[in-house]
Amino acid sequence: MVDRLTHTYTNQYLLVLLVSFGLAVIFTYLGKQAGLRLNVLALPGGRRQHKKAISMLGGIGIAAGFFGALILSQMHPIPTADPNESRRLWGLIIGGLLMFILGLADDYFDLPPWVQYLGYLTAALVAIGTLIILERFNNPFNNNLIVLPALIYIPLSIFWITGMIVTVNWLDGLDGLAAGVTAILCAILAIHMIREQQYSVAPQAIALFGASLGFLVFNVHPAKVFMGSNGAFMLGYLAAALALIAGARVATVLMVMGIPIIDVAWTIIDRLRHGASPFKGDRHHLHYRLLDAGISTRTIVLLYWSFCALFGALALLISSRIYKLVALGILGTFTIALLIRLSQE
Repeated sequence: MVDRLTHTYTNQYLLVLLVSFGLAVIFTYLGKQAGLRLNVLALPGGRRQHKKAISMLGGIGIAAGFFGALILSQMHPIPTADPNESRRLWGLIIGGLLMFILGLADDYFDLPPWVQYLGYLTAALVAIGTLIILERFNNPFNNNLIVLPALIYIPLSIFWITGMIVTVNWLDGLDGLAAGVTAILCAILAIHMIREQQYSVAPQAIALFGASLGFLVFNVHPAKVFMGSNGAFMLGYLAAALALIAGARVATVLMVMGIPIIDVAWTIIDRLRHGASPFKGDRHHLHYRLLDAGISTRTIVLLYWSFCALFGALALLISSRIYKLVALGILGTFTIALLIRLSQE
C-alpha cells in the first residue's frame, strides 16, 4: 500500500523538484544581476577572501524556487488527514517571507544585531502561532512519548527556530557550504516524510531541496553570487520549521547539522570567554579555522557535505534511538576535539 501511494505521487514530487530547481537557477542569475545594479555587494576583504565584488541577492533565487514550487504543489494538493496542515503551511510561508524580507533589509541597510534577533523572535512566534512547535518527542531511553506543556514548548520552540537561523547564517562563510548542507538536510527530511507516509508535506522539503540545488549552480567555488542574509535567514527558518513539520525530527536534524550547531555554540562561548560580543563576526568559525590551516575551500565544503550526508543517512538507517544518541555523541566529541586542536594553533 505504501509503495503504491509513493509511486502515485512520484510524478508530482519530480515536478516540484524540477520547477524549484529551474526557478532557482533563473532567479539566482537575476539576483546576481540585481545585486550588481543596486550595489548590494560583498566587497573583497574581511572574513571572505573573494577577489571581486559579488552580489548578495542570490537568496532571491532560493525564494523564487521554493515558493514557486510550493504554489505549484498546492494547485493539486495531496490528500491529508491532518486538519492543521494548512495552518502549518501558512506558518511556513509567512515566516519564510518574513525572514527573506528581513534579510533583504539587512543586506541593504546592515541592520544592528538587536533588530535581526527581534526579527528571528517574530518569525518564531509566527511558527508557534501556526502550530509549528517542538511539543512532543520520544524518550531515547525507553521510547515513551514525551508531551511538553506550553510553558516549556514555547521557549524551546523559540530557541530551536532562532538557533537554526543563526546556525545557517553563520555557516554561510564559504562558497556552497550553507546551501549544500541545507540541501542535504532537506533530502533527508523528504525521505523521512515519504517513509512515514507524510506524503502531503514531502513537497515542502523537496521544494527547498530543489531551490538549494538551483542556487548552488552559481554558488559553488568560485562563487558567482552569494545568498546574502536574505537567503541565509530564510533557509534557517525553513529548515527549522520543516524539521518540526516532519514530526519533530530533532535527532535527525542534529545528526545532519551537528557540526555547524556545535560550531555555533563553541564560537559564542569562545567570544564571551575573550570578552568579545557574541554577535560580532570573526574568523573563529570551524570552516575559517580549517581554511587558515591551509585546507582548500573545495575540500572543506566537501568534508562538511560528506559528514552531513553520512550522519543523515545513519539517522534514516538506524532505528534505535540509543544508537542515534551514541552517533551524536561521537560526532560531538570529534567536532569539539577538532575545534580544540585548531584553536591551539
